[in-house]
Amino acid sequence: MIKNLVFLSFFCFLFSCTTEAPKVRPVNKKEIIDSTITAFQKTLLEQQIDSTLKEYHFNGSIAVFKDSLPLYRRENGYSDFKRKTKIDSNTIFAIGSVSKQFTAAMILLQMEQGKLNVTDKASKYLKEFQIKEYENITIHQLLNHTSGLNMLGGKLMFKSGSDFFYSNDGFNTLGKIVEKVSGKSYDDNVMELFKKAGMIHSSTGDIFKGTNFASAYLGNENEVHEVPDMPKRLGSKDIGIPAGGILSTIEDLHHWNNALYGGKILKPETLKLFMAQSAERHHAIFGKMGYAYGIMLNIGKPNAYFHSGYVKGSPSLNIYYPETRTSVIILSNIADEEKGKSATFKTHKEVKKITDNLENTLIRLMKKN
Repeated sequence: MIKNLVFLSFFCFLFSCTTEAPKVRPVNKKEIIDSTITAFQKTLLEQQIDSTLKEYHFNGSIAVFKDSLPLYRRENGYSDFKRKTKIDSNTIFAIGSVSKQFTAAMILLQMEQGKLNVTDKASKYLKEFQIKEYENITIHQLLNHTSGLNMLGGKLMFKSGSDFFYSNDGFNTLGKIVEKVSGKSYDDNVMELFKKAGMIHSSTGDIFKGTNFASAYLGNENEVHEVPDMPKRLGSKDIGIPAGGILSTIEDLHHWNNALYGGKILKPETLKLFMAQSAERHHAIFGKMGYAYGIMLNIGKPNAYFHSGYVKGSPSLNIYYPETRTSVIILSNIADEEKGKSATFKTHKEVKKITDNLENTLIRLMKKN
């Protein structure tokens, strides 16, 4: 890796120097540098991510895109272990809590239509919040997990707005608010959002009727046990569609990242609100980070918006680097829970380290040239 970085830095330095343009055919230095950087990215990603996937016996789908350009793509293993059905580019996965950013976006779309405000209290829309314990919880606090809510109906973990506690029931509440103010089901709302983002293969666990779903498994490549009743169980009280029940593909999440951060879903001022850090989270796997509305943020460099997801047997990670407009998406359908969450997300964590480091290198090179 060091040799590659030295070579690329030297190459870019040469072309950043002022030289007399050739008289016959001018050289487009920017095009040459861009193509060299792209080739460097592809080589580095192949070397490092391939090694990681092999080391941790990754079963799933992973891709890295810069805008619409694929830099890296792999499909490993099976979507159905019993039938030995191989994962391919059309395989649909449960994405767990990556779903939360869709719910957050739908809340903000309702705000753009004047149907609510994030400063509103949830009690304005839902009877179950019209009790003393919950009466001061705002939509903003539900969006960034500072409401103090754990499980709906239980006591608050702390005074609303004073701390952070990750709550699936908080996001399921947001789904109810979307339904209340829009007059349409959550499924109808999210399918409209998918259409707007160009996501033609995405659905929810409640309404999925396709054939390319990756069944979820517990165990390892030597011994697997299928998680029952997938994907219907995603709509259960224990999970909830708005908190973790969306199904999607690598390609669709790539379209989502480009549409969302490219300003095709939310207005500029609304997108800024969506991305603004308003809380801090200490994640069991990824460490200390900022939290906005259904997305997490790197503290420090590089700038990154991301979220992990997990429902039994289905670990996922979706990352977007705004400075280079790069998406990194990892979807899987097996988890060895006996080894703990750290082992389950080992591939995801290592790939994020690789792409974080690459992003920092690219930004330094861009500033030099």
